[in-house]
Amino acid sequence: MPPPIILLRHGQSQWNLENRFTGWVDIDLSPNGHEEARRAGVLLNDRGFQFDVAYTSVLKRAIRTCCIVLDTLDQMWIPVIKDWRLNERHYGALAGLNKTETALKYGEAQVLRWRRSYDVRPDSIGRDSAHWEGHDPRYAHVDPRLLPQTECLADTVARVEPFWQNEIVPQLRAGRRILIAAHGNSLRALIKVLENMSNKEVIDLNIPTAQPISLEFDDQCKLKARRYLADPTEIEAAMAAVANQGKAQRP
Repeated sequence: MPPPIILLRHGQSQWNLENRFTGWVDIDLSPNGHEEARRAGVLLNDRGFQFDVAYTSVLKRAIRTCCIVLDTLDQMWIPVIKDWRLNERHYGALAGLNKTETALKYGEAQVLRWRRSYDVRPDSIGRDSAHWEGHDPRYAHVDPRLLPQTECLADTVARVEPFWQNEIVPQLRAGRRILIAAHGNSLRALIKVLENMSNKEVIDLNIPTAQPISLEFDDQCKLKARRYLADPTEIEAAMAAVANQGKAQRP
């Protein structure tokens, strides 16, 4: 039977702290995010987890989280594979905007559609924008036609699903112990695929920062169980905090 895979959303970023849409903007961890990642590493160590290979995105908040966890586990020597297909969903013209202020301006229902619906994209950025990743050397090897100017979750699924099938499943079949440190929406996309969630069900899937998720598989590499390693009360509170990010907080 394949070993469990650990999924881990990065620790709190500076823009998480400021309640901003981030997407592909390369924002680093906040001081609290560093500590969250360290605590995740301690929890994994206490549960006896060791890894053969780690996967992460090309964004520093996920890369740094991965490094902190592996450092805590004294496993910084294992291969770490960085791939843009594990990037956060691209938020287009929303990137950098405060979620609460955006909810006050456009309404909570609209912000919920932008944040959580399966097939609604925010307005796109132009290829002449300084924020379009076609100007970024880390994507120089990627066909520019594949680089998004905005995305919905369906678009994120379209890049995450083949990555899972082509890159992760062979490692899983080989019995490799795998850590995936990525982002809220790339992990939502992956869980949707693995659990065959409906487009409606995935709206309510909230993944808190730096809380390890264990995925258990059968001999055919089909998902059997998904569970958080931390205390359920802690997870419930963390999920609620994620859900509340897009609400208009009026006096």
